[in-house]
Amino acid sequence: MHPSSFPGRFGIGDLGPGAFIFLDFLKAAGCSLWQILPLGPTGFGDSPYQSFSAFAGNPYLISPKLLLQEGFLHSDDLVEKTHFSQFRIEFGMIIPWKLNIIEKAYINFSDKHTLHDEFNKFCFEEQQWLEDYALFMALKEIYGGCPWTNFPDLLRNHDPLTMLDSRKKLKQSIDRYKFYQFLFFRQWRLLKAYAKKLGIKIIGDIPLYVAHDSADVWANPELFQLDSKCQPKVVAGVPPDYFSPTGQLWGNPIYQWSEHKKSGFRWWIERIRHILNSVDIIRMDHFRGFVNYWQVPAGNSTAQLGQWVQGPGIEFFQKLSKSLELSLNFPLIAEDLGIITEDVVELRDRLDLPGMKILQFAFTGSDNHFLPHHYLQNCVVYTGTHDNDTTVGWFNSAPEDEKMFAKEYMGVNGSDIAWDLIKLGWASVAGYAIAPMQDILKLDSSARMNFPGRIGGNWEWRMPENYNENGLIERLNKINETYGR
Repeated sequence: MHPSSFPGRFGIGDLGPGAFIFLDFLKAAGCSLWQILPLGPTGFGDSPYQSFSAFAGNPYLISPKLLLQEGFLHSDDLVEKTHFSQFRIEFGMIIPWKLNIIEKAYINFSDKHTLHDEFNKFCFEEQQWLEDYALFMALKEIYGGCPWTNFPDLLRNHDPLTMLDSRKKLKQSIDRYKFYQFLFFRQWRLLKAYAKKLGIKIIGDIPLYVAHDSADVWANPELFQLDSKCQPKVVAGVPPDYFSPTGQLWGNPIYQWSEHKKSGFRWWIERIRHILNSVDIIRMDHFRGFVNYWQVPAGNSTAQLGQWVQGPGIEFFQKLSKSLELSLNFPLIAEDLGIITEDVVELRDRLDLPGMKILQFAFTGSDNHFLPHHYLQNCVVYTGTHDNDTTVGWFNSAPEDEKMFAKEYMGVNGSDIAWDLIKLGWASVAGYAIAPMQDILKLDSSARMNFPGRIGGNWEWRMPENYNENGLIERLNKINETYGR
């Protein structure tokens, strides 16, 4: 359940009262895990996996109600009638509205607010990423939102005098973008502290790759395989398989792992240290890329003509463990879906990381390793993920032989298929059992979060206001008690 999906009147879920009510709901239902998507500022396609920064927070998730309560806004700032959908996020409408609201908060803060010392402390503590991010966003603003590769040459290539001059000229815009981050993390840390008080752990998400049009690549071009014009030489994806005859071409730049190694993986260590300050457990997206990854020459229209290249492997995790003073039993979940080879399994097991089991993938035959009778305890079972259809949607469109096998395996008639899969996961030996809220609510395909490969129309689902009615808390409590969750 991503914060953007919380109900409320401001067009997009946020970190305000609706988030606290949701945590109360989880506590009352006996649940102790809340998994989210990446929290970064969204760029192309509104995807949390294409962010302007691997460190920054999404300003669209800042709560206007909390800004009002804390005096960053005046009540008159929120009197405007909003006509946002309660069921979908209309990004084209809410983004300018939200940016206008938080800019008002910045103006009020600059004029008279009493939290300047706290703001300055935040800027000092987060300066390692915040300085570059705020300048990057200020530059994008004055250059019409264009990719950083279209900045003037001296800015694109970080000419020291030009950078210094830009920081002086754009100081007000830079401070505004810093302030947005101050607001986001102030609200997020309040929410996380409340979750901790309730005994609820938050599972965050780290995408393996970052967006090319990001502060990370602009500020650290040496860490990526770029040409003389700062364009990627090779890009990320996955090769053709049963589900995709041309593979998936993601387009993200590939790391220059030799440079990361020279620095002792400093950028990665700071990235993971940063997210562990915000969440309790990390889902490591595309874990197999640390063993080997599929790279495609830039300019190709599909992922077919690529090759497997060796990743940093165990050395990366050893350095991470030492730097963060962790045991090799990291607070990580390995996203090990897709084409998984023995060397990927070997690294996952050597690190003692739980992998992922998806029940919607399970019903092709008794030898399918996603079926619970094959599980070991050190895994996480899901009914489905943000990239899948809802369970009701999946079952409605599944081949008849899969439907028949699923009903036979579970001993059900399929009339309550979402909760049949929830019970199957909860009853398994998997250490963690997780279901999307869409499945808890038994919603159909109209509530799907993401269609991989589709441009537009993703990440828009919002949960209805009355989600905790009809005995849902009691039903979740009962299943948690029955299976010792």
